[in-house]
Amino acid sequence: MTDAVPMNEGRALATGPGALSGLRVVDLTRVLGGPYCTMILSDHGAEVIKLEPPQGDEVRDWGPPFNADGDASYFVGVNRNKKSVGLDLGKPEGREVLLRLLEGADVLIENFKPGSMEKWGLGYEEVLSKRFPRLVHCRVSGFGATGPLGGFPGYDAIVQAMVGLMSINGTENSGPTRLGTPIVDIATGLYSAIAILMALHERERSGKGQYCDMTLHDCGMALLHPHAANFFLSGKRPVATGNPHPNLAPYAKFKTKTCEIFVGCGNDPTFRKFAAFLGLGDLGSDPRFATNGGRTTNRAALTEILEARFAEEDGHDLCQRMLAAGLPAGPVLHVDEAMAQAHTAHRAMITEKDGFVGLGTPIKLSRTPGGTRAAPPRFAEHTRSALAEKGFSAEEIAKLEEAGVLVEARRK
Repeated sequence: MTDAVPMNEGRALATGPGALSGLRVVDLTRVLGGPYCTMILSDHGAEVIKLEPPQGDEVRDWGPPFNADGDASYFVGVNRNKKSVGLDLGKPEGREVLLRLLEGADVLIENFKPGSMEKWGLGYEEVLSKRFPRLVHCRVSGFGATGPLGGFPGYDAIVQAMVGLMSINGTENSGPTRLGTPIVDIATGLYSAIAILMALHERERSGKGQYCDMTLHDCGMALLHPHAANFFLSGKRPVATGNPHPNLAPYAKFKTKTCEIFVGCGNDPTFRKFAAFLGLGDLGSDPRFATNGGRTTNRAALTEILEARFAEEDGHDLCQRMLAAGLPAGPVLHVDEAMAQAHTAHRAMITEKDGFVGLGTPIKLSRTPGGTRAAPPRFAEHTRSALAEKGFSAEEIAKLEEAGVLVEARRK
């Protein structure tokens, strides 16, 4: 067991071994959901060996922009702290390498098409659970292996469309709209990290690993709150409302003299305080607006009043004053503006090491903080060193390279 080494040159770097130090993860995932999951684990000290196919993770090519090594930002953003090994699992010898790596591993995570691992003689029930009884095997797929859609390929935007997320995003004029971030992939990565940690926690009692069946379909559907809850209770089809919240008012975007802002009132006392702060105290007792139900029903009339009130305000200053008064409000910022905020720096949400710049970990632990330990790896950068650390001899590595099973590092 090797603890992750703390770093001290850069920004938002790990300052200790991390809460997951000693955890060993074999990562067979590509693109986003799986790599996002393993980045979370690696941020907090897990050793992650990323086994890439001979052509590499395809998102290395999803650019521009590209870094100096020719890797796209899409890859760079979710693969820090990992070791990259180039391995051809299509060859029997490659599968033997994987099995040897699993001998000391706690977690295997993969996102092959359902049935692939079984076809290779690496199925969980038949092989892995028997050979490695403490192993937690997490599979990320589009729809799972069974059912009407079982085995079909899944992609973030396709699943957004199929589970209803697009239908409630956008406006009544825009029609169904894809969310700007790959929210289903990211959520699947988050849910998968939770599932793995749950399985590891249970293993402490039972001594046994288990299989985590994670799908984009299920995780995308789990993001439908409150729209699914509204449908279950009312029987009415949810529709896109744009920026306004379907259940609350005011909870929307407004124009000011200098910028757009977003304000929200989650309950009636907050609305009365909000109205008084704006010099519109009478709104709090107006029968149309005294309750959230009334405000939601009379949203258009309330919006007209608030738009007129905000029109001559400096939005940035107004939001600061509202926040200081305990009222939820914020300016609508572009990505570059959000990165430049003082609070972003204070919360260590930008990390930097060896030329790599990315978003920091949002998981802040007091005794075992996480963070960046190494820049994202070049393709197959650790093929030789990682295998040597796991007991492969120089002669074995050379033979595997000669047979085309292992892929050496290369620059693009």
